[in-house]
Amino acid sequence: MNKIPNRQAICEVLTARAKADKDVVVLCSDSRGSASLASYARECPDQFVEVGIAEQNLVSISAGLASCGKKAFAASPACFLSARSYEQAKVDCAYSNTNVTLIGISGGISYGALGMSHHSAQDIAAMSAIPNMRVYLPSDRFQTKRLMEALLEDEKPAYVRVGRNAVEDVYSEDDCPFTMDQAVVIGQGRDAAIIACGEMVRPAIDAAAILQKEGIEVVVVDMYCLKPFDETTFIKILNEVNVVVTIEEHAPFGGLGAMVCQVAARENPKKIGQISLPDAPVITGTSKEVFDYYGMNADGIAKKVKGLMKWESIS
Repeated sequence: MNKIPNRQAICEVLTARAKADKDVVVLCSDSRGSASLASYARECPDQFVEVGIAEQNLVSISAGLASCGKKAFAASPACFLSARSYEQAKVDCAYSNTNVTLIGISGGISYGALGMSHHSAQDIAAMSAIPNMRVYLPSDRFQTKRLMEALLEDEKPAYVRVGRNAVEDVYSEDDCPFTMDQAVVIGQGRDAAIIACGEMVRPAIDAAAILQKEGIEVVVVDMYCLKPFDETTFIKILNEVNVVVTIEEHAPFGGLGAMVCQVAARENPKKIGQISLPDAPVITGTSKEVFDYYGMNADGIAKKVKGLMKWESIS
């Protein structure tokens, strides 16, 4: 079982690049520990800025540094970065088109028992609504590495959300297909498609394995690029399957499920099932306990697919 969280992969990429490129600068809001940036701060102290618990300042300072030619990466808990500093992300980063990557750590319900104040179940919807802001949810440490390497090569604003805990690998060092802003298609299947993002990709793959044993062929799409949404890949898959299920660690509004339904309604309407967090404060528990409770696991996804296929066969 992998023990390296995605946030650690981010630190490793940024540290390696910062040693070779003095324009790379990392900022955080009293979150170097939870962002796994302590080693970066030790090794590259002149390229690290600690602003304290001041997320709005964090984003504005990052934008100012980017305006001076720096490649700014601002890390802070996703719950605060996507809400408390929303105006700064909108105006200072997106509207001003500054080279700032906002890194939302401990995203979704990673903080578990701390409750709704520390959950970020709205960040996909909020950030995607900002013109010129890209939104990414990598699925494992290897894809996170590829994504960060790509972001270091461009100069456009982006929001990246990762969870707090290590997740089971989806890819490997030698087998991690990655093209910027292009979803990854995993497996083949004509019966159903599971569209997933972030930490939900692994259980989606496990659900496909369960269904395959029952003779149901399912393709999984890793839609790590929420915005720009890869319509080309999705529409191709949509036209090849009977039903679609989406799974996301997000509220039911404005996220992956909503994006999928919007495109499907326009291109090829068919039965779509959405699995997400509820429109309510979630139960208290660890990430696994919360996911299991709401059916956001392999068994729950497989059950949803079979339910949709049963409906499709009698309609």
